[in-house]
Amino acid sequence: MEILILYTGFLLAAYAVIGNDVIQTLGTFISSNNKTHWTVLWGFAGIILSATLIFGWCMYDGDVSYQRLNSITLPETLKWWHLIAPLALLIITRLGIPVSTTFMILSVFSSQQFIEKMILKSVYGYGISVITAFLIYLLIAQRLESKASLENVHKTNQKRFWIVAQWLSTAFLWSQWLIQDFANIYVFLPRRLSIWELLGSLVVILSIMAYIFKNRGGKIQEMVNQKVNTRNIRSATIIDLFYGVILFIYGNYNAIPMSTTWTFIGILAGREIAINYLLNKGKLKSSYQLIAKDFAKVSLGLAISISIVYLIQLIKTF
Repeated sequence: MEILILYTGFLLAAYAVIGNDVIQTLGTFISSNNKTHWTVLWGFAGIILSATLIFGWCMYDGDVSYQRLNSITLPETLKWWHLIAPLALLIITRLGIPVSTTFMILSVFSSQQFIEKMILKSVYGYGISVITAFLIYLLIAQRLESKASLENVHKTNQKRFWIVAQWLSTAFLWSQWLIQDFANIYVFLPRRLSIWELLGSLVVILSIMAYIFKNRGGKIQEMVNQKVNTRNIRSATIIDLFYGVILFIYGNYNAIPMSTTWTFIGILAGREIAINYLLNKGKLKSSYQLIAKDFAKVSLGLAISISIVYLIQLIKTF
């Protein structure tokens, strides 16, 4: 029974985490390459994922979480209520709510003190992302996000350059996101994987990704498509590069897991405000409403996560 719960938990967590979080890193990539066949995009992302996973497994003696699960032990006995969190996350993902998978999944196995550390790091990450994105886009929006400048991207030489730049920036961002979120996917499995557990889990994850790419991202992708110019390859490249740098610097500051969802929403928020402030003042009010809606969604996800943790703690007392 315990083995069944362990592998069921992994399957639910893998599908829910990838379905909810993958759009943060690959959403702009999917949008700006909407004419490219999904198998090409999937193959590209799959190669990077496989390399990042195997590298972590080799570097950290079978620990694919890059030591982010060191403070989160796997219970000696898994109970049915451990499945509540990934099941709830799966349902929320299908509804299109960008919930924080870090809070939802890892909180079930964490102490209250460690949960507070994860929340604090994630909230700081949101604030840093909003402010930094706003300031940077105040400097570059006029030159790189105006209608005239975006039309220049269609010139042959520029387009070729930005196509290469976007695929490289996506590779960098995708690897940094995986380093952060492998902990959420693998929390149900042993902290040291055998070679067969590694290969089996890799097949499962790649299969889930194939389904998501075939459906062009699903409901969560709508959050990306609603933002200004995210379908433009240059805009998508800059977003991906900026996001990857923040995850690389701030995310790796320590081994405490953080919500990449909050960081991503923060970047989109700061960018949206700066672009509309400089180029579309008439749409500034609507952009505030859209940002508030996105923030409400992730806040709702946090509230749901905390509620589920308390529910599980209540069930454990019986």
